[in-house]
Amino acid sequence: MPDHGPPARPPLRDVIARHDLAARRSLGQHFLLDANLIARIVRCAGDLAGRHVIEVGPGPGGLTRALLDTQAASLTAIELDRRAVGAIEELAATDPRLRVIAGDALGMDLPGLVPAPRQIVANLPYNVASPLLVGWLRQAAAFERMTLMFQQEVAERLCAAPDTPEYGRLGVLAQWTCQVTLMLRLPPSAFVPPPKVWSAVVGLVPHGEQPPPALFAAMERLTAAAFGQRRKMLRGALKGLGGEGLLQRAGIAGDRRAETLSVAEFDRLARLL
Repeated sequence: MPDHGPPARPPLRDVIARHDLAARRSLGQHFLLDANLIARIVRCAGDLAGRHVIEVGPGPGGLTRALLDTQAASLTAIELDRRAVGAIEELAATDPRLRVIAGDALGMDLPGLVPAPRQIVANLPYNVASPLLVGWLRQAAAFERMTLMFQQEVAERLCAAPDTPEYGRLGVLAQWTCQVTLMLRLPPSAFVPPPKVWSAVVGLVPHGEQPPPALFAAMERLTAAAFGQRRKMLRGALKGLGGEGLLQRAGIAGDRRAETLSVAEFDRLARLL
């Protein structure tokens, strides 16, 4: 039998109208409908052949469609908004590789949902993007790669170098566990409705060695304390974690500030904790 390619799909704007899917600010929703831009995001994820892909917050399904056009082994879409669940279930009826899970990804164990090799590809809801990412970084060893869209400001924090205004807790955690690359910037006009800020796609490839859970927890405590009072010298900011004594053991001067420390120096402190 000849292969006639993927089934014809209704335009995304029709899907939005039929499911009353006007984007909701309370859910951090901004829908990306431009097929060319969506295809570029999927290309950022590399070759998805044989991969089990997880998408969080698919909305009307623009990115979902593009992911189904790859050779991915399966696609699991997690959606909190019941209206969007209906739209994605319609799409699932046309492709057996697509599974829809209705619920909040913040409370889910993603590696438990699909076998390896796993990737996450998602245009994340802006209001929960950071806590979602930190949760996934705790389990980074379970993922081959994460290709995620954030507000540009968050994306720049993930990639920031020490001694820059953007450098902080999120960047340290991300760079400690992954190779982090800012891959693509998107203007507000690319979205419906347009957000007030630019967006950016970040690629995160987990390092071969990952910290055990106790060490990750120590790094979370350390970075929360260090960056919680950015203007304070470290001897004061880390007082509750051992302060001057901890810093001396790590060979780090107590009058330095958190934003001057490299990821390797944070690693040294976390291991001492």
